[in-house]
Amino acid sequence: MKIFLLYCLRNLKSRRLTTALTSLGMALVVFVFASILMLSEGLKKTLVETGSYDNVIVVRKGATSEVQSAIERHQGSILEAQPEVANSLDGDPHLAKELVVLINLFKRASDKPSNVVIRGVERHSLTLRPQVKIVAGRMLNPGTSEIVVGKNIAERFKGAGLGETLNFALRNWKVVGIFDAGNRGYSSEIWADVDQLMFAFRRPFFSSIIFKVKDSVSFEAYKARIESDPRLTLEAKREVKYYAEQSEIMAKFLRILGMSLTIIFSLGAIIGAMITMYSAVANRVREIGTLRALGFQRGKILLAFLMESLLISSVGGLVGLIFASLLQFMTVSTMNFQTFSELAFSFNLTFEIVVMSIFFSVLMGFLGGLLPAFRASRMEIVDSLRA
Repeated sequence: MKIFLLYCLRNLKSRRLTTALTSLGMALVVFVFASILMLSEGLKKTLVETGSYDNVIVVRKGATSEVQSAIERHQGSILEAQPEVANSLDGDPHLAKELVVLINLFKRASDKPSNVVIRGVERHSLTLRPQVKIVAGRMLNPGTSEIVVGKNIAERFKGAGLGETLNFALRNWKVVGIFDAGNRGYSSEIWADVDQLMFAFRRPFFSSIIFKVKDSVSFEAYKARIESDPRLTLEAKREVKYYAEQSEIMAKFLRILGMSLTIIFSLGAIIGAMITMYSAVANRVREIGTLRALGFQRGKILLAFLMESLLISSVGGLVGLIFASLLQFMTVSTMNFQTFSELAFSFNLTFEIVVMSIFFSVLMGFLGGLLPAFRASRMEIVDSLRA
């Protein structure tokens, strides 16, 4: 095996240009393949990590997002009195009744409009989300037209910086704080006082109710009870499940789009590898005949040429994966199909994506090199030596 490996490396070295071009072609395909998977994984991670396992979110039955949900005030009072709701340190229910609406803001870079989520929050909204930290300024005062803005929104949209003023719902709202939730969906939101927001938008209902469950084991019983209560017409979900569902449509769309592009590009890469290896076979006919005359079996010849193709594809796969991994330092924004609002997230490289990318590159090399290797192994000794 060591002799064959050295033999393959020597042959690849003698064809530097064609080897490099073929390898770069495969690197491009693996880069596209890995980046699409990383994009989909980054979106999913951003939304899933937004939620907490011990938090429960209640929305209207049939609503696919908070934007489509409506919970009346008397329903909120019923939910607030449920025994499963944990109490905060001051003895009040650890619960927040919130309103979610969309507003239109202009981006700093392109001056183009985009929908942004604005969330009406209560006193416990921040404590229910310990991953959200005020990094500049302060938290808003209840009962005022003050707002706090997610870091991604503050950086990308006009008027959303600390000390600036946004105008929506016929009112001026002053930015008094910037919060950061890391790579989570909250960083793409604006928070305001829920009562002020309901009055400004003339919305007499809440969008969702979030609370910390007292005993995680009792969630299923709580869920069954409130969903069967004819007064409520609501459904309860663990917050992590709710945000996982929010990512499904967009993540599936990205994967389908990415796989379609990858298949098209990979066909070109496989054909390129095949042409390279056929060229190698054509240029080494006498060499193949000599190897056969020295006693090398057909299987050894096939293995040697197939190994060359696999080496080319493996190097290309590693190069493509290395460049794709650099995308983790980038933050991109897109429209969330569930809420039709701006959502910023980062590429996320996982061990599974690394394995899939390497396997995909090796598969391209195998498919591209199989037929040329088979042709080389089927050559007759006499015909090869006469060429």
